[in-house]
Amino acid sequence: MKTIAFFNNKGGVGKTTLVYHFSYMLAELGYRCLAVDLDPQANLTSMFLSDERLVDIYENENERPTILDAIKPLDRGIGDIKEVAIQDVSDKIGLLAGDLELSMFEDKLSESWGKCNDGDEAAFRIISSFYRVIDEAGNRMNADYAVIDIGPNFGAINRATLIAADYVVVPMAADLFSLQGLKNLGSRLEKWRKEWDKRKSQNPDRDLKLPNSAIRPLGYVIMQHGIKESRPVKSYLKWANRIPRVFVEAVLKKQLLSDKTVEEDENCLSLLKHYHSLIPMAMETRKPIFSLKPSDGAIGAHLGAVRSAFNDFKTLTEKIIAKINEQEN
Repeated sequence: MKTIAFFNNKGGVGKTTLVYHFSYMLAELGYRCLAVDLDPQANLTSMFLSDERLVDIYENENERPTILDAIKPLDRGIGDIKEVAIQDVSDKIGLLAGDLELSMFEDKLSESWGKCNDGDEAAFRIISSFYRVIDEAGNRMNADYAVIDIGPNFGAINRATLIAADYVVVPMAADLFSLQGLKNLGSRLEKWRKEWDKRKSQNPDRDLKLPNSAIRPLGYVIMQHGIKESRPVKSYLKWANRIPRVFVEAVLKKQLLSDKTVEEDENCLSLLKHYHSLIPMAMETRKPIFSLKPSDGAIGAHLGAVRSAFNDFKTLTEKIIAKINEQEN
């Protein structure tokens, strides 16, 4: 199973919508996908599950079957991780439901990061908890990919999640703040990778399975750009064409020998349209936009947009899979 985290510390760019549709397209292409909601806002969970199922999960007084439940023994200091409940979304998609109370685990993760330097076994179990929960659940459902949604910050939850990821995809908007977020991301990923590699050597339990902190950047996706005659409008290109250099230099830590436009950049995985009214239509029917039917209201021009969305997400998903296969071989 390959683990892909979708992350940028600039919020509001459509990251969760991207994870949702990417998961469904993986299934459409025949892959088994474990979607993991590690954003304490739990927006991915609310997109995947019906209102009735959400009530069953979050108003359960005895046990809340979320990812938080799987790490509670560690949080309480009474044991290790336990088997997490996998929510069935489809025959090829399973979900590890998020939890608003996950943010309460942040302090313990932050404290344990430092204690790993001292060879504290309990600290290693806490830092590796997300990795081990995801690994166990993925093996149980025989998943090909684990796809992780995380919040837009550099907190301890995201650090523990990102060191557990094989790959990272960066959703972006074409604006100044997304560019700044991209610069921040590059320096932070490098720092965390080096710090975890150093800490791993202090692990006192050689049988404890730890993440390898690969965190290899696959590329970026520009979300919700404006479209005019099948090309991004000038106001977006002003910022979009600065992204290739920033991504190569800040994230890949390489030198870009010549400037490229975003459309020429091999690191640009996709330029995804806004899709406007298709999004609320999809949310109402709890389907990805590329699965909308005339009976859902996708008629006339909407039906053409649905077909376009299918092609866009299929191309994006196949490109991500190809990049992973290229790096693995």
